[in-house]
Amino acid sequence: MPRANRHFLPGHIWHITHRCHKKEFLLKFTKDRQRWLHWLFEAKKRYGLCVLNYVVTSNHIHLLVKDTKELVIPESIQLIAGRTGQEYNKRKARRGAYWEDRYHATAVDADTHFLKCLIYIDMNMIRAGVVKHPDEWIHGGYREIQSPPKRYRIIDLDALMQLLHVASLPELQHRYRQWLEEALQLNRPGREERWTQSIAVGSASYIERVKKSLGKKGDVKKVIEHEDGYSIREGRISYRPHFDIKMSRLRAKNTIPWDIM
Repeated sequence: MPRANRHFLPGHIWHITHRCHKKEFLLKFTKDRQRWLHWLFEAKKRYGLCVLNYVVTSNHIHLLVKDTKELVIPESIQLIAGRTGQEYNKRKARRGAYWEDRYHATAVDADTHFLKCLIYIDMNMIRAGVVKHPDEWIHGGYREIQSPPKRYRIIDLDALMQLLHVASLPELQHRYRQWLEEALQLNRPGREERWTQSIAVGSASYIERVKKSLGKKGDVKKVIEHEDGYSIREGRISYRPHFDIKMSRLRAKNTIPWDIM
């Protein structure tokens, strides 16, 4: 598969998806999912990664973050993916790639599409038939929002409240439960490729701003209309914006490729 063009689009909300190599269930054990979350917390501490939601499944992850400054996201993904893969391979005496070649990042409009993306992430394990409610899956952001831990908190609740226009944590928790229950009643847990295969998802004006930011490269992108908005696709080539940095800090034998979905 050809490598994607890399675009620098600062200041966006990004839905990141990353799948294990060859869709293997390398995250099937609680210990391995906890280690991924451990390194996510470390990325928040070290680089100031602004996490808005997440879910760790048995063979892939979803991560929703806000771009605060250049290189925060790529350095965070390098840390999380690299350390998780290295630890697993060492413990299992395993060799080879842990992750697929690339993680995939989709820019998300900060309007109603942001809320829909939040809910889409929360519904992941329901789509997989593993649980009937997100609260039953301990490695997901919904549970953390409803019962924030006193230590090792990952989600930036203040940023989440600001984006959702709520004034307090109790209000956030109450309204979030309502939004989730409404989604469950609609019984639409199916996979939507726009959240995992697009360059950007949002309103018509948002998509136009993203295309303008892409410059001449935006002219060749395909705009798709949905019943509630638009998305930009880059054909069958997976997308990775400005999230590339040198991997010289990892020795060659420990180098782990990232991205996908």
